[in-house]
Amino acid sequence: MNPRIREIDAIDRKALANLDLNLLVSLHHLLRERSVTRAAQRMSLGQPALSAALARLRRHFGDELLTRVGNHYELTPLAVRLRSRTETALAGVERVFTSEPVFDPATSQATFRVLGSDYAMSLLGGRVGRLLAERAPNVRLRFELHTPSVIDRADEVLRDVDALLLPHGFLNDLPNLDVFSDSWVCLVAEDNPHVDEELTMEQLAELPWVLTYHSPSAFTPAARQLQMLGVEPDVRVVVESFLALPSFIAGTNRITLTQAKLAPLLTAAGEVRAVPCPYETVPLVEALWWHPTHDSDPEHVWLRSVFAEAGEQLFGATG
Repeated sequence: MNPRIREIDAIDRKALANLDLNLLVSLHHLLRERSVTRAAQRMSLGQPALSAALARLRRHFGDELLTRVGNHYELTPLAVRLRSRTETALAGVERVFTSEPVFDPATSQATFRVLGSDYAMSLLGGRVGRLLAERAPNVRLRFELHTPSVIDRADEVLRDVDALLLPHGFLNDLPNLDVFSDSWVCLVAEDNPHVDEELTMEQLAELPWVLTYHSPSAFTPAARQLQMLGVEPDVRVVVESFLALPSFIAGTNRITLTQAKLAPLLTAAGEVRAVPCPYETVPLVEALWWHPTHDSDPEHVWLRSVFAEAGEQLFGATG
């Protein structure tokens, strides 16, 4: 081994040996609560013990972390950056120490973290939750919303989370599993005077739009296809939520695109209605993506089977 590498490795081992994992837990609660008193209550510790932990953390980072402003504390810029990193680190530590030689879902206490859109969560979340309750009552699932920045850094993000629910067309060269397929419809206000039972291509160019995730690296595939057909939507509102679309459509002459399987939920209140797209849209295939390091992990293999089964139960086999 290169002597320089051995030297760095020795320094890393020494640094880790001097760390106390209890400080990570203290840091997590201090940054979340922004109060020594509340954090101590959360941890069932005395306030002096947590004050001592905060002092050690301040020495370690060379930063105050919590600064008093009036009668409350605020996070320093470093503490703001550490907050999400601490949550990720704790989840990783928990994953390490709850690992088992043979994965038994009936007794496992594993925690899985999956990122996705509110669209994917709304369609799949309930069924996945029921399967977990039936087969793995002690397993916990953290279903969190992704963002365009997460998708841009998917290779990096998937090192810290178990999976990402995302349609094909955004990621490459990562293992994935198709979960279900979908198509697209247009959404208009129930009382939109400009639209009868169908939209025309001319109306797509003339009427104002609400779009989801509208940026060069984040977009609705059917909307990008529309641009390729020579129609540039007049975008008035951009929202990073599919479930919020009716709020921006109802009572206006705006239009949008949404997934056909989600449309019944969005139109249930009667304020908006779905109409066919006047062009043949590219089908959407929602997939579960993960980092290659999880390929042979028994826990992860089981998790993937749950999502695949949930998709098949709800919508039938893909492909």
